[in-house]
Amino acid sequence: MKLENLDQKYEKIYQQLSSEKFLEKKGLSGELPFFISTYNPAQEVDVQMMIKRMVNRLQQNDISALEINLYDLVIELINDRNLLEKIFKTEQSMDKEKLFRSLQNVLDVQKYLIPAIVKKIEDEDGKTSSHKKMVMITGVGEVFPYIRSHTILNNLQNAIKDRPMIMFFPGEYDGHTLDLFGRMKDDNYYRAFNIANYSTEELR
Repeated sequence: MKLENLDQKYEKIYQQLSSEKFLEKKGLSGELPFFISTYNPAQEVDVQMMIKRMVNRLQQNDISALEINLYDLVIELINDRNLLEKIFKTEQSMDKEKLFRSLQNVLDVQKYLIPAIVKKIEDEDGKTSSHKKMVMITGVGEVFPYIRSHTILNNLQNAIKDRPMIMFFPGEYDGHTLDLFGRMKDDNYYRAFNIANYSTEELR
């Protein structure tokens, strides 16, 4: 994957996300308001800074942009169940495959992760009076392989319908296939729009 001019790219994304058509979920032909923004994983640190800056800018313009970092959420869930120390202790002695299965059970997407995401959205709604709302999903690469992006997207379909959702994905997405880090096929997912395919004019 090529390195990108992030200032230029995220200025365009800001214009898209702040547009009336995007916020009101227009022009989607009945599809879910799900979007994916891809980026080169080599630029992870800079991308995270750009996203934080964009969230602040959106909020300054009375747009509720809730960033949910999956890695932070996972640590939060593990801490809430007092499992972090136990995981650290067993990591060295436990077979990797067994540890992988154990963590997948602990981080069951339907049972734990999606309800936690929904709660964060509800909590955010209680703090803001803005009717312009969106959810941003980050930290996708950091939770792989325990949590797959297509699993999150599939389960969010029933949880987020009233506002746009954009996932920042470290890899490539052609509208059909998610390729994590540009070389690992995560799985097929057909219901999200690649934000790069929409110009500001198309969304306004």
